[in-house]
Amino acid sequence: MIVGGGSETELAARLRLAATRLARRLRQQVDEPVSIAQLSALAAIERLGPVTLGDLARVERVQPPTTTRIVASLEAAGLVERAADPDDRRVARVSISSEGRRLIERSRRRKTAYLAARLRRFSEAERATIDSAVVLLERLVDEESP
Repeated sequence: MIVGGGSETELAARLRLAATRLARRLRQQVDEPVSIAQLSALAAIERLGPVTLGDLARVERVQPPTTTRIVASLEAAGLVERAADPDDRRVARVSISSEGRRLIERSRRRKTAYLAARLRRFSEAERATIDSAVVLLERLVDEESP
């Protein structure tokens, strides 16, 4: 039984809207001298480790020239480092710098604090329900796509 009533399609639409709004609110918590696109690329570089610009463009789903501009700005700010690939000197790999890692951590702490403050407004029972929902959402995003 769906608590809000309606079909799985209606539930999916409500979930999509809530997830989109939550993501937007979290993006608004950025108080760093970088754009949302730069922060996204920086997080991807951290997650992937030394990565080529082409691979980063694919992961970020942007055109290579966009990735080149974003990485150049991150490099100029000292947030990433570029090095030649040890197997193919024609290929550059980008990795996160220690300053980039600190920026990512500050951003994550700020977003977590925002959510923690919002969660304090709920009762203990409501937070337990949210905890259960998070377990299901983690399963939803970790499962293979159909």
